[in-house]
Amino acid sequence: MVKVTDGSRTERRKDDHIRINLDQRVQFPHLTTGLEYYRFMHQAVPELNFEEVDTHTVFLGKHLNSPLLISSMTGGTEHAEAINRTLAEAAQETGIAMGLGSQRAALENPALADTYNVRPVAPDILLFANLGAVQLNYGYGIDECRRAVDMIEADALILHFNALQEAVQPEGDGNFSGLLQRVEAVCAALDVPVIAKEVGWGFSPQAARQLADAGVSSIDVAGSGGTSWSEVEYYRAPTAQHANVTRCFADWGIPTADSIRYVREAVPDIAIIASGGLRNGLDVAKCIALGAELGGLAGPFLKAADQSLEAVRQLIWELSTQIRITMFASGAADIAALKQTPLLRVGP
Repeated sequence: MVKVTDGSRTERRKDDHIRINLDQRVQFPHLTTGLEYYRFMHQAVPELNFEEVDTHTVFLGKHLNSPLLISSMTGGTEHAEAINRTLAEAAQETGIAMGLGSQRAALENPALADTYNVRPVAPDILLFANLGAVQLNYGYGIDECRRAVDMIEADALILHFNALQEAVQPEGDGNFSGLLQRVEAVCAALDVPVIAKEVGWGFSPQAARQLADAGVSSIDVAGSGGTSWSEVEYYRAPTAQHANVTRCFADWGIPTADSIRYVREAVPDIAIIASGGLRNGLDVAKCIALGAELGGLAGPFLKAADQSLEAVRQLIWELSTQIRITMFASGAADIAALKQTPLLRVGP
C-alpha cells in the first residue's frame, strides 16, 4: 500500500522550500563546486566565425538550442504553478530542457496536478517528470511512476535521491534499503527513459555503477557547491535540537566537478547531466568539457521566475551567450568539439 500522508502537509513543505530558497542564504558555507579549479586554454587564433559557433545539441532524442536544463525545483502549490508556467514558457521560446519538481503532492492530491501542467505553454520542450526514489519503498511503484509521466506528458522520469535530506527532516522517509531492485523494475517497465538525480550532494563512482546496472539512462550528478538542502531544512527545523543536527551537515557532499569525473570514469557510456552550483554559461561549458551533456541550474531560474517571464528570458540569453563565447575563445565550433576540449587544472 502507498504510505498515507497528509497532502496539505506536503503542500506546506513545498511552499516552505520556495520561501526559504528565495529569502534565506542556503548555499554551502565553505564547500564549492570545484569548477573554479578548471580553466580553458585561451585560443587567440580560434579560426572560427563567432556567428557560426553552434550550441545546438541532442539529448534523449530531442534537439535543444543550447545544452541548458532548467533543473527540477517545485510544484504542488499555487506559487509553484506560476513559477513552473513562467519557466516552461521561456523554455519553449528558447528551445531548452526543463525538469519539474517532485510530483508526489499531485499523486496524493490530484487537485494539485495543474500546478505541474506546463504542456499547454510548452508543447515541444524536453520535459522531465519527477518523483523521489525513496517513495518506491513506501508503496509507490510502476503505476505511480507512469501516472507522474502521463500527468505532464513527460519525455523522461527523474527519480531523485535525497538520502541526507530525508535523514535530517523530522518527517523524512529514511528507508533506502533494497531500493535498487525497485529502481530496476521501474526502468524495465516504463516506456520513457529514467534519470537518476541527486539533489545537491553528488554521486560517487559506486553509486553511478549501481544505478547504471539498474538500467537508468542518465545520471544528473547534482553535486555540492550550490544550494545545500540541509541548510534549507535547517530553516524548517521545529526545534533547536533539530537545527543543531541539521547544521552539522551544511558542508557535506561531493563537489560537482568531482562527481562528473567520478561518474564518467565509472560508467563511461552513460549520459551525464551536470548540476549543483552552476551559476553561468562558463560553468556549463566546463561541465560539458568534463564529460556532461547538459548543464542544469535551479536557484538562478527560481529567482528569475519569481520576478517575471522577461527575467527568465534574459537569464537564458545570458547563459547561452556565455556558452558560445567560451566555445569561441577556446576554439570549439560546436558541442561535439567542446566535449573534446581539454581543461587546465589550476587548483588542488
